Amino acid sequence: MSPSADVSVRVAWAEDAAAIAALQLRAWPQMYADVLPPEAFPTGPEALDAATRTWEQSLARPTDARQRVLVALERNRVVGFALTGPATDPDCDAVADGELSEVVLDPDERRQGHGSRLLQAAVDTLRADRFERAVTWLVASDDALRGFLDGAGWAPDGAHRELDLDGAGTVRVKQVRLHTDLRQ
Repeated sequence: MSPSADVSVRVAWAEDAAAIAALQLRAWPQMYADVLPPEAFPTGPEALDAATRTWEQSLARPTDARQRVLVALERNRVVGFALTGPATDPDCDAVADGELSEVVLDPDERRQGHGSRLLQAAVDTLRADRFERAVTWLVASDDALRGFLDGAGWAPDGAHRELDLDGAGTVRVKQVRLHTDLRQ
């Protein structure tokens, strides 16, 4: 018998808040290095404490019962997370349309199947919450994520937007929206 990895995806627990926060602070600078300046990414113990508190609150009191945080695990170590819930765009139906609002993987754990497991669990969760369609926004220049989602059956739906991240128009991010049919 060959050894197998102990990998899984589950709904996040309150005790996962610190691990999710640490992962987010590690991953975001790499994920968004091409679109955000380095000073946009907080570092240090204060940033970790603040992010942990935010995640603790989010996990303890979601604003909608269909909001979920899923974590990908390697043994008992959080190596990725995904956020699902009702779609919030004005042209979406909050009953029928769900949203995958974020997928984050540990930069050192990519290409090991965690992203595929996490995406499949997110789609399964959206289906279980009775959504018929899922949408997600991604940075328009993120060809790697777009290719990954395209390979999993997601496609552009024609929507796009430009976010003004600093309120002064100096940090703008173009995004495209992808969607997939959950009824299949």
